[in-house]
Amino acid sequence: MTLLDTLIELVDQPSETGDEGRLCTQIAARLLATFSAGQVGRLGNSLVVGPRSGRPLILLVGHLDTVSRQGQGRARLEGGRLFGLGAADMKGGLAVMIHLLEDPEVRLGHYDVVGVFYEGEEGPSAGNGLEPVLQEMEWLRAAECAVVLEPSDLEIQMGCTGVINARVVFTGRAAHSARPWLGENAISKAGDWLAEMHRRPPTPEIVDGLEFREVFSVTTAAGGVATNVIPPRFEVNLNYRFAPTLTIAQAEERLRDVCRLADIVEVVDSAPAGSVAVHHPIFTRLAQISGARRTAKQGWTDVARLGAHGIAAVNYGPGEAGQAHQVEEGIAVANLDEAFVNLRSVLTS
Repeated sequence: MTLLDTLIELVDQPSETGDEGRLCTQIAARLLATFSAGQVGRLGNSLVVGPRSGRPLILLVGHLDTVSRQGQGRARLEGGRLFGLGAADMKGGLAVMIHLLEDPEVRLGHYDVVGVFYEGEEGPSAGNGLEPVLQEMEWLRAAECAVVLEPSDLEIQMGCTGVINARVVFTGRAAHSARPWLGENAISKAGDWLAEMHRRPPTPEIVDGLEFREVFSVTTAAGGVATNVIPPRFEVNLNYRFAPTLTIAQAEERLRDVCRLADIVEVVDSAPAGSVAVHHPIFTRLAQISGARRTAKQGWTDVARLGAHGIAAVNYGPGEAGQAHQVEEGIAVANLDEAFVNLRSVLTS
């Protein structure tokens, strides 16, 4: 079966977040033709597949779920591209993982290559299936490194930005809109701060020669009681992306300083930045073999989660990041072959 055939099968099996079970079963059944039952472990709707022979361990990591369907039909091949929900994010990466695990030279090579297929990445962080896998199967934490096959435009994307979402509240006092001087308008009170956020440019932060960008973005806003009432409360969500130079605690302190004009600041959720493993020998070899650019990952991925467990990781996948979550999501078929050949060369050299 070709990589394209495998990808078509994966795309045609729906696996929206919370509904990964059938795809998980499908992949497990296929890989049981190559691996023994003891080498195919299942935890919920996540799979860990591969040998434990004592050779250096390398993980290939990818999530099974997609975002919700937006009217997409079955996989469609057109002009050298395969279109369908999840084609880029990240069933193209899953197809490459499956073929690498099945490849006899990879299985007989210098490494124990283990595939980690996990549920729940596209949903809330609390439902991410990678964390329970890493907690339950502690031996995975001994891995030399991990390659996360998220869409990366065939770039080697190092580290990732951390993220904090915070509830930022401005309070005032209600009054009749005919007599606004009897109250305090919480929405217009926030005006200077909102203008500051609007003008605030991305701030570059260089880490091991790679440029990350610190970004503050107001992403939701709510306020007002009625058209004739001075609003007593105005609330926004502030989304903060920060470079690997900051810890969660340092990033939270910085966010609170930026929000000093607000009356209330509450952190809703947060995730650490991913460490940059620019000098790791296996990633250096991947760069040499592939000729791929090494860039900073401007966004959050499970590279950070793996790093928190002591596993050096990078993003390297066949999908294009700009295609993720699009209605007409697609992937260049040639990218599948290129990612497979480059990773196979690393795993067998």
